[in-house]
Amino acid sequence: MQAIVWTEYGPPEVLQLKEVEKPAPKEDEVLVKVFAASANTLDLQTRGGLARVWAGLRKPKDPRLGRDIAGRVEAVGSNVTQFHAGDEVFGVCQGSFAEYASACEDRLALKPANSSFEEAAAVPVAAITALQGLRDKGNIQSGQKVLIQGASGGVGTFAVQIAKSFGAEVTAVCSPRNLDMARSIGADHVIDYTQEDFTKNGQRYDMIFAVNGYHPIFEYRRALSPQGIYVMTGASSAHIFEALFQALLVGPLISRTGGQKMGFMGIAKINQKELVFMKELLEAGKVVPVIDRRYPLSETPKALRYLGEGHARAKVVITLEQDNKT
Repeated sequence: MQAIVWTEYGPPEVLQLKEVEKPAPKEDEVLVKVFAASANTLDLQTRGGLARVWAGLRKPKDPRLGRDIAGRVEAVGSNVTQFHAGDEVFGVCQGSFAEYASACEDRLALKPANSSFEEAAAVPVAAITALQGLRDKGNIQSGQKVLIQGASGGVGTFAVQIAKSFGAEVTAVCSPRNLDMARSIGADHVIDYTQEDFTKNGQRYDMIFAVNGYHPIFEYRRALSPQGIYVMTGASSAHIFEALFQALLVGPLISRTGGQKMGFMGIAKINQKELVFMKELLEAGKVVPVIDRRYPLSETPKALRYLGEGHARAKVVITLEQDNKT
């Protein structure tokens, strides 16, 4: 089978499309014939940097790349009870940029009936990051005023829709070219960050969900209501270290001194329960994946370069030359 592999650090062009051995599912795994995958910032670790801590100091320990997956079950391990050959599924695994991939049973769910494989592949990492940040870290409640900074990216587009599904009044912050898109997915208010600084306009929010943050933490604090919550889930590349430092160290100190809570959401925990929750939202029409561009498997390096440039609207999807019209 064909798969994208990486054996060295560098720009996306170090990725190679190679013929590799088709995986065999372990006892608790499901072998999936991949119809679509999607790219996440996690997949931009090809350049190394901090990724060397877990991916390998000198070179990647695991040549497989890609996490989000949607496809059809090809075979199941001896201990798998929930899925059977022919089932249409979505979820996460290691190595989804390939024609076949093995995934743990508890990290898959049946594909939403009203979603294409491409739409389903766009969901897992981005949507569950938004869900857990808003619900678990932010304790979102109906009627709250919630601001999403970075509302036009992969996580941001899901965050806007998930926040609306919880009954929040949502303000989306994005670039001028994405204002209409933010409105189309349900944002009640939009702010063009090139024209207005929401931390200085006098508005107060019950929650600020920073997907692409760059303000100092005390500026976010100024825009919070007295009992407001600031959740940092991501930051622009130029501010990532500063944002993490402030969210991890300064945020907890602020949280101890008053009603406001500020901090970093951490890494999303992808599991079947959360996938089923998102499946239900999609089938109810409350969340619709937004896809910016589609690339064939052979052009995965181009897809990651585009994503890394920071201009992608919503999700970038990898497609495979298979019948994914179902």
